[in-house]
Amino acid sequence: MPTLSVFLDVPLAQKLEGSLLKTYKQDDCPKKIFLAYRVCMTTEGQPWVSSVVPKIRLQISQDPSLNYEYMPMMGMKSFMEASLKLLFGKYNQVIVENRVGGVHTVGDNGAFQLGAQFLKIWRKDSRIVYIISSKKESHGLVFQDMGFTVCEYSLWDSKQLCMDPNVLLDVAEQAPHGCIFVIGNIGDCKLTQSQWARLIASMKSKQIFPFFDIPYQGLSTGNLEEDTGFLQYFVSQDFEFFCSQSLSKIFGIYDEGVGVLVVVALNNQLLLCVLSQLMNLTQALWLNPPTRGARIITSILCNPALQGEWKQSLKELVENIMLIKEKVKEKLRLLGTPGSWDHITDQNGPQSYLGLNSQKVEYLVKKKHIYIPKNGRINFTCINAWNIDYITQSINEAVLSPEGSE
Repeated sequence: MPTLSVFLDVPLAQKLEGSLLKTYKQDDCPKKIFLAYRVCMTTEGQPWVSSVVPKIRLQISQDPSLNYEYMPMMGMKSFMEASLKLLFGKYNQVIVENRVGGVHTVGDNGAFQLGAQFLKIWRKDSRIVYIISSKKESHGLVFQDMGFTVCEYSLWDSKQLCMDPNVLLDVAEQAPHGCIFVIGNIGDCKLTQSQWARLIASMKSKQIFPFFDIPYQGLSTGNLEEDTGFLQYFVSQDFEFFCSQSLSKIFGIYDEGVGVLVVVALNNQLLLCVLSQLMNLTQALWLNPPTRGARIITSILCNPALQGEWKQSLKELVENIMLIKEKVKEKLRLLGTPGSWDHITDQNGPQSYLGLNSQKVEYLVKKKHIYIPKNGRINFTCINAWNIDYITQSINEAVLSPEGSE
């Protein structure tokens, strides 16, 4: 008699992502272009890696003094210190007052996994999570799987073609007491002083717990301090918060998945209590974090010369992104493409919206073999000297074509 599998009732899960890339790979059109890679690309069409990283990789591989024992559950102490100084600045009050700490996680999603586990246990009255970002995030699935009620809001206004800070302000004023706010791209909203005051007042009065997402510090404005300056608003108002700090993209070590769950508390004693509970939770999740990515980053951040070289490579990447956006906007202007395209250069970072509706996006995918997500948010580092003319001409064609109309 054949043995019955215990997995007979397990269906194939619906694929959440990757179908666009799969379709692209199966396309045999010689002109096909993929504009939705998660990593930054070079002008040669290869994943960008900071020029200093290969040197450190080689140095680490040849260092006979390295100990390859398991790291502590919290991660490398030197790595944590360097990461926090990068995020807040060396002399920030939370560092001086010793009330900020972190846990080395497996990628940025690991930070949300760990943080959500903690909040599930220690904030039992907070069962509602608001995810407010410029795009659809994967964090909602993490909180949803842990029993939270998840509400998602986009900061991108597809009609006005800009980030709308009023989304964040309105949600804060309507949200229930004690809920959790997962906030991404808040720096792109460019809140005024009065808007900041309004937001802070709403969140304080309702005891809303912030959980920030910092996916690529320095790649937004080109300034490491400016990209995380908004954290100071919350520090100065005595907020306690979590923060997911992802470091893979800004060093170009995507396969390492280096992240940190940052904790800011009112004092050192409270911080130590939170970190001790997080350390217990890591035992069930991954026990010990991987070390190579942390070693690479620590070696760079703790050496002034190497850190300077890394910052320069990051600056050059951001300048290239800005240049690509300017060229795309100018080529669309010269083609006489209807509409204003200022929103392309008004947005920060490598991932930005083209401002095309779903019909125009579908036209580009099916007619021109240019693969972009349905929301029209592309990775501008995928555009280079070899494909920019075809891409802009295709956008112009899509906008003018009746098939690309609503």
